[in-house]
Amino acid sequence: MTQTHFGYSTVDESEKAGKVRGVFDSVASKYDLMNDVMSAGLHRAWKAYTVQVANLKPGERVLDIAGGTGDLSRAFARKVGETGVVVHTDINEAMLRQGRDRLLDEGLILPTSLADAEKLPFKSESFDLVSVAFGLRNMTHKDAALAEMCRVLKPGGRLLVLEFSRIAEPLRKPYDWYSFNILPKLGSLLAGDAESYRYLAESIRMHPDQATLKAMMKTAGFGHVDVHNLSAGLVALHAGIKC
Repeated sequence: MTQTHFGYSTVDESEKAGKVRGVFDSVASKYDLMNDVMSAGLHRAWKAYTVQVANLKPGERVLDIAGGTGDLSRAFARKVGETGVVVHTDINEAMLRQGRDRLLDEGLILPTSLADAEKLPFKSESFDLVSVAFGLRNMTHKDAALAEMCRVLKPGGRLLVLEFSRIAEPLRKPYDWYSFNILPKLGSLLAGDAESYRYLAESIRMHPDQATLKAMMKTAGFGHVDVHNLSAGLVALHAGIKC
């Protein structure tokens, strides 16, 4: 069996998706609360910046991968208007249900799909923008997922990848201390699950850094890739254009 990483652990590739699913099944109901607490609300600013960079126009078609509780789908829907389409997807049913219900509560009815980013159930060249926020690091075959995102984009279409990345060196030690000492305790206190948030900290360290991810996107078919470091590199927004 081929091996891959699940946080700092090594597992069979066939097991990783199930393990990731277990993490998000556990935290789905507290996901938004934990995002606010562990980022001190900064995740809202990161997502708002992503929407700004997306520069969507009325009538455009958007695919939101790993859309979770629907923050980006909601914001994108306002930009594309009634003539546009935003498809809200996630591989995890519990997260997708949370997002769908939240969007419905706000009067937004969007196409919703349980979808694996490595095997997207959409036609080639069918979207103007694809986004994935805080989901790429959990995918087993990131290269395959990026290739699929490129496939479903129209020529000239844009991919936005918002993800935890490599923080600036002077902040690395305090950030590590917070991640492995405070974050699991917050997970235990607020979500009743320390292990899932320990996995979160580990998965961030195993994710490709800014330069590596940029190179992966170019290999997948994106001719131009910009990297926007946010909060000293704690998070990076990679913006790629399909040529």
